[in-house]
Amino acid sequence: MAKDKKHSKPSPSSAEEHYEVAELHADRMKRKAYEAAIEPLHVELVKLQEWIKQQGLRVVLIFEGRDAAGKGGAIKTITERLNPRHCRIVALGVPTEREKTQWYFQRYVQHLPSAGEMVIFDRSWYNRAGVERVMGFCSDEEHSEFLRTCPEFERMLIRSGIILIKYWFSVSDKEQERRFQARLDDPTKRWKLSPMDLESRSRWVVYSKAKDEMLAHTDTKKSPWWVVRAYDKKRARLNCITKLLAQIPYKDLTPKPMKLEPRREDDSYVRPPMTEQSFVPEVF
Repeated sequence: MAKDKKHSKPSPSSAEEHYEVAELHADRMKRKAYEAAIEPLHVELVKLQEWIKQQGLRVVLIFEGRDAAGKGGAIKTITERLNPRHCRIVALGVPTEREKTQWYFQRYVQHLPSAGEMVIFDRSWYNRAGVERVMGFCSDEEHSEFLRTCPEFERMLIRSGIILIKYWFSVSDKEQERRFQARLDDPTKRWKLSPMDLESRSRWVVYSKAKDEMLAHTDTKKSPWWVVRAYDKKRARLNCITKLLAQIPYKDLTPKPMKLEPRREDDSYVRPPMTEQSFVPEVF
């Protein structure tokens, strides 16, 4: 178990993922209401990024959760208006043979932020407590060692000055099944269903047990997990962003409005003939 004293917020259990739809929301949020709510949040995210940049903060966001829980959509919504020079998404693939011989956290450390940066991990070192554990890609000893050392690793990051925030996106088995089917029906989303996703579908309870064990060890006072109820993707994004904005105190550094001066024209410039350029065909 982690040495940190548990915070007052009770650790969520797998039972939370089995709430009936009626217990969460009577209906899904309408597009019009969502767009009205997300616009001001985008403005605040831009303000937050400028504050992170100006203050030289280092921020790490970890997004974990069930397959098809909406992590990718939430990350896309957060980064939509942000400057990619100061906000990076890290989504690592299967480790190489060389990486498999390294210290487990090593390949993640190299992606940690420098001053003024925010890094978003679309899945992270918690792969070891999830897919690797369930699918047998790590040994029992490696899994136990991860649960023991992960809180220590995160305390090191926090002591170094990194702001570490962890989100777990939670959906029920019925909702995950609905989303899997929707991906199969949509040729633009069918690529999202990997053989690993389909295998996880038949191991719902095993994943639940692995998640509960992970939370028992890594949901600590200094580095808590924040569970996002993701039955309604729109509400999940809004709630996640609202929580994020509340977790990092910031000030509005938006530059004051400026008046553009008239451009100085150069009458001596002669534009080359348009026939010398290659244009994209105007099909539309």
